[in-house]
Amino acid sequence: MMEKGKILILIIAMIWAATACQNNKSGEQQAAVPEGNYKVEIKEVIQATAYTYLRVEEFGTDYWVAVNKGDFKEGETVYYTNPMEMHNFDSRDLQRTFETIYFVQEISRQPIVQQPAGMPGAMGNTEPMKPVLNKIDVSIEQPEGGIAIGDLWTNKDNYKDQVVIVRGKVTKVNPSIMNRNWVHVQDGTGDDVNFDLTVTTNDLPEVGDIITFRGKIAVAKDFGAGYVYDLIMEDAEIIDK
Repeated sequence: MMEKGKILILIIAMIWAATACQNNKSGEQQAAVPEGNYKVEIKEVIQATAYTYLRVEEFGTDYWVAVNKGDFKEGETVYYTNPMEMHNFDSRDLQRTFETIYFVQEISRQPIVQQPAGMPGAMGNTEPMKPVLNKIDVSIEQPEGGIAIGDLWTNKDNYKDQVVIVRGKVTKVNPSIMNRNWVHVQDGTGDDVNFDLTVTTNDLPEVGDIITFRGKIAVAKDFGAGYVYDLIMEDAEIIDK
């Protein structure tokens, strides 16, 4: 009787040990992927002018994400956060319509640790990085009633809080930050420092598009965490392409 009791205790101990080991393993796996991260494997890479399009697999399901242009390879495992879902997105660059695609601002080969709200670089709190911008060789005529970007910079205080029209070529797009898209446009005017206009909008143009925006001008706009824009057009809408 005692032998049977010892065997039963031994079996229970073995089951408990196996369960504890499995739980520890699951805990390790969960700890490896911080909260808010999506861990995916890249199945296909398509390079475009402004974006890199990635077909990724997560839990056996394939879908598309678009990220700022970068060097990615099939078979890589990457992590991303804060996707913005879009339906029936028409990529003129690829001449292709994606039924569903996710635009991603932050993507990494390592798990992404999100900073507390209010700190520089916190996702959803500020534009992550002010881009390094180069003046492009372009000459775009403003429409009737439009204002050249160089004139806006020269007389920015006169245009503060006014709704104006600007036409320019899109040089950079940062989607889905602070619930808006950040677009940089140039028209060939301005000096070697002040030649670019940052535009916030709910529209989502592509790099290379020539767009006419209508929006409100803000001066010395402070978004917090040290992100101050001497000149910015806000809440803009595309009125012509």
